[in-house]
Formats: sequence, C-alpha cells, structure tokens
Amino acid sequence: MYIVELNYLQPLTAVDALLPQHIEWLQQHFAAGHFISAGAKQPRTGGMILVKDMPEAQLKAILQQDPFQKVAEYHVNQVKFSRTGTGFEQLQQY
Repeated sequence: MYIVELNYLQPLTAVDALLPQHIEWLQQHFAAGHFISAGAKQPRTGGMILVKDMPEAQLKAILQQDPFQKVAEYHVNQVKFSRTGTGFEQLQQY
C-alpha cells in the first residue's frame, strides 16, 4: 500500500478552484479500485490518500493526472502493515 501526502503550495483560493476536478479524479480512482481512503489534513494544509499496492510507475501516472498537481507537492511512501488494531486487519492485505 502507499500513503500519499499532498502539501499545498498555493493559497486555498487556488486549491478550492480545482477542488471539483480533484474530487472527480478521486472518484474515478475509487471506482477503479485503486484508492482505499482520502481526506484533507487538519488544519487544511493538504491531504492524504491511501492507495492499494500497484507498480510504482502506475501510481506515478495516476498522480500526474490529479488537477492538484498545479497547487500541491506529493510525498509517496510505500508501506506493508504487519500489525493493525482490531477492526483494521484488512489494511494488512493492501
């Protein structure tokens, strides 16, 4: 699995202008089964996306299509969870 962290580089007005397209992009990849979860950081300085395991080149191609490329930087970390709390065991399979 990958944990993708987005950090905004532009003011929230610029981010909000692209939010509808970003949400559409997210929905496309949830529907395709690529994404596990996504949400905004608090305070609102960026966001996080949990992504199912896939070839790194495929993930990079997906991220390049995100409209937020114009307003954010991305940090990608691959992780293989070996322990989880009760109710979160499914995360070990991604």
